[in-house]
Amino acid sequence: MQSTAVVILNFNGLKWLTEFLSSVCVHSINDADIFVIDNGSTDNSIDYIENNFKEISIIKLANNLGFTGGYNKGLESLKHEFFILLNSDVEVTQNWISPMIELFKADSSISAMQPKILSHIEKEKFEHAGAAGGYIDKFGFPFCRGRVFNTVENDNNQYNNIEEVFWASGACLFIRASDFFENNGFDNSFFAHMEEIDLCWRLKNKGKKIVFNPASTVYHVGGGTLTYNNPKKTYLNFRNSLFMIHKNDSRNIFMIILCKLLIDGVAGIRFLLMGKFTHFSSILKAHFHYYSSITKLNQFRKNNKRKETKALKGVVNKLIIWSYFIQRKKNFKEITQV
Repeated sequence: MQSTAVVILNFNGLKWLTEFLSSVCVHSINDADIFVIDNGSTDNSIDYIENNFKEISIIKLANNLGFTGGYNKGLESLKHEFFILLNSDVEVTQNWISPMIELFKADSSISAMQPKILSHIEKEKFEHAGAAGGYIDKFGFPFCRGRVFNTVENDNNQYNNIEEVFWASGACLFIRASDFFENNGFDNSFFAHMEEIDLCWRLKNKGKKIVFNPASTVYHVGGGTLTYNNPKKTYLNFRNSLFMIHKNDSRNIFMIILCKLLIDGVAGIRFLLMGKFTHFSSILKAHFHYYSSITKLNQFRKNNKRKETKALKGVVNKLIIWSYFIQRKKNFKEITQV
C-alpha cells in the first residue's frame, strides 16, 4: 500500500471516466493507489472500470449519497496517510502528485492543498472551481485568485507562488487523512457544493493551514454534475453558504447573517428581473431550509468555538459584490489591493 490514495467519486459519470481515467492512471500509478467510489451508478460505470482498469479498486455504495456522504462513507475503509479527492471531469498531468506530498511532509501544519486548476476547454485560462486558491470576503462569499464571479483570468504565471489561502477546491483536494477523519469529514447536510469550504474553515479555526501549490497543474471541465446555471445548484450554494457561515464565523452571527440575507435578497430580485423565476424560488427554499436548521447550527457553534483571536489568512475584509459590480474591479489583485 502506498501512503497516498487518489479517490474519484463517481455517479453516472461514464462519459468522464472514458475521457480522463486513463490519464489518472498513467500519471498516478507510481505515486498513489487509485480508487473509485461509486455512488450507486446505473450507467455501466462499474463494468467499464472493471473491464479496462485492473489497477483501480472500486468502492461500491448502494445509493447516491452526494459528494459529502459518498466521500465520507467511501473513505472509511482506507488507511492511507494522504487523500487526493479528484473530480471525474479532471485531466491530471505528469508529476502532479509528488510536489504536493513533499510539501505536506515539509510542513506538518498544512492540512489541505490544491494545485493550479486550469480550464480543460480553454487551457490558457483558470477554471471557475478553485483557480489559484480560494478566499472569502467579510460576509463569507467565496472567490478565487484568478476567478471572481464570471471573470476568469488567463494564467500568465501571476499566481505562481506557494500561498496560504482560505479554502482548497473540492475538484482536486489534497488532504491529510488524519485531519479529514478527526474533523468528521464533510458535513453530510450539505450534500454537495461548498462542503470543501466548510471543511477548510473548520480546519483553519483549529489553527491548520490551507495552501495553494502551483508546482502541480490539473485541467477541470467544470459543471460535470450540475451545470453552473442549474436551479438546484443555486439552492445548494445559497443554503450551504448560510450553513457554513453560521457554523464557523466567530463574529456576532446575528449581524453577519442579517447582512447575508439582505445580500441574498438583492440576488433574488436580480433573478426576478432577469426572468429566472426558478432561481428566485431556489433562494427562497434555501432560506426556509436554513431557518429550520438554526437550532442544529447553534449547537455546532456552541460545541466548536474558535479559540484563536488572530485573523484567518485568506479572508478579504471587503464586500466583493460591491467591489465587482459597483467599483468595477474585476480581478483578484484589483479587489485586494489596499
